[in-house]
Amino acid sequence: MTVSDTLRRPRAKPKRRTVARRPRYTARTSDKYELYQLSVQSPEHDLSFVARHFRRVRGREPLHVREDFCGTALLCATWVKGRRDRTAEGFDLDDEPLRWGRERNLAPIGDAAKRVTLHQRDVRSRGDRPADIRLAQNFSYFIFKTRAELLDYFRRAHRDLAKDGMFALDMYGGTEASEEIVEERRIEGGFTYVWDQHRYLPGTSDYTCHIHFRFRDGSQMKRAFSYEWRLWTMPEIKELLQEAGFRDVRAYFEQSNESDEGSGVYKHDETGSSCTNCAGWVAYLLAFK
Repeated sequence: MTVSDTLRRPRAKPKRRTVARRPRYTARTSDKYELYQLSVQSPEHDLSFVARHFRRVRGREPLHVREDFCGTALLCATWVKGRRDRTAEGFDLDDEPLRWGRERNLAPIGDAAKRVTLHQRDVRSRGDRPADIRLAQNFSYFIFKTRAELLDYFRRAHRDLAKDGMFALDMYGGTEASEEIVEERRIEGGFTYVWDQHRYLPGTSDYTCHIHFRFRDGSQMKRAFSYEWRLWTMPEIKELLQEAGFRDVRAYFEQSNESDEGSGVYKHDETGSSCTNCAGWVAYLLAFK
């Protein structure tokens, strides 16, 4: 099996981030990868979270990160900028975002980019060296629709980690997760991010989603990114990680703020009691080898 060309790593309940004011965007002049990064990704926050918990549990500094389904490799680039002794590897099957990432995320960081290796290969492939932290962000692993496929991926992730390594995944759910709905969010700078849960089949949990972008001039970029996934549940994922060999799997749920939006603050909660009957929740799973 190969990972679908549609895979582009969205977040159904995107983290809010403040973006400096930029020129007005339009469908004709905009770059979909730039829009995606502005709308969905928070690399500094994500990397700070996983590195902090690695240090707490393992008592040492993580240095080598592997980003699966890396797309434009924004996490890789952000990681190596933080310290001169950090290295990173990114894996993705799609050449287009990899080329974009080399030009737009790696070239601007100069010599630090030499400490990043990008592989146009299946995420189940071995890396150049064992990773201290391995990441599968923005629900990308939902591309594996059967239990056997996902278990195989988790087993390979476990095998290729450092002996005290950590595997970090995020996931989402809630009462709205399986509904066929469209959500909009304005992005500072002049465009609207649209998350389209287009189709959900309850008999198989097959899940079709799209990302669209709309602009102030009335133009729009429809289906900039599309996903054919399975909507997995947290108990399923935790059980598969444990079956794959991870000794300690911990859940961290994002806490709501006063406006009932994602706060970016994650707290350890194995039962999800703080999110009972939530319309939508986002959580991290940290799996320790």
